[in-house]
Amino acid sequence: TARLGSFRVLTNKAVEANDGKPLPLFQKAGIGLTAGAIGACVGIPADLALIRMQADSTLPPAQSRNYKNAFHALYRIAADEGVLPLWKGAGPTVVRAMSLNMGMLASYDQSVELFRDTLGAGEFTTVLGASAVSGLCASACILPFDYVKTQIPKMQPDASGKYPYTGSLDCAMKTLKSGRPFKFNTGFPVYCVRIAPHAMMNWIFLNEIQKLEKGLGL
Repeated sequence: TARLGSFRVLTNKAVEANDGKPLPLFQKAGIGLTAGAIGACVGIPADLALIRMQADSTLPPAQSRNYKNAFHALYRIAADEGVLPLWKGAGPTVVRAMSLNMGMLASYDQSVELFRDTLGAGEFTTVLGASAVSGLCASACILPFDYVKTQIPKMQPDASGKYPYTGSLDCAMKTLKSGRPFKFNTGFPVYCVRIAPHAMMNWIFLNEIQKLEKGLGL
């Protein structure tokens, strides 16, 4: 909700500054990147609480943090460690979210203009078609990040005990240098089946909310 809301607010402000004219794709992409960063920053503390609560079940009783619920976890982290640790490990999460949103949000608005203004499609066809394109673009943008993320836990040391990658960036660079850029998109059809419906439901739901707001005069 934070990323979708901030994307709409920023887009409306940009359209006003552009005298009501449609925004160019590069500007939509920039707004998508910004909205993704905002949404990620809002959600990271809750994500951290979730990870720690899940990890508690694997720790010995003496090391368990014994969080009662997510709100208690957030309070304990802030009280015991400070406020800034709530955003520990924010960098990779923010970059991933920015990539996802650039593909998902910018492509949707661009596709709406294509279906509605160029092809003359009706409202339902426009929303459905644009959301499908949005899902495909979101999958293409986010899969390379998730590919790298899955390679790190799967690493096995060689005979000398050395791991193939020192981190996510090293994994990405070595994959590119090996001449296998398409490796980042391994399993794209299956991944698209996972991500695209989520993106499509986001837009269909948001469109219905906007129609309800207009009907209520909000």
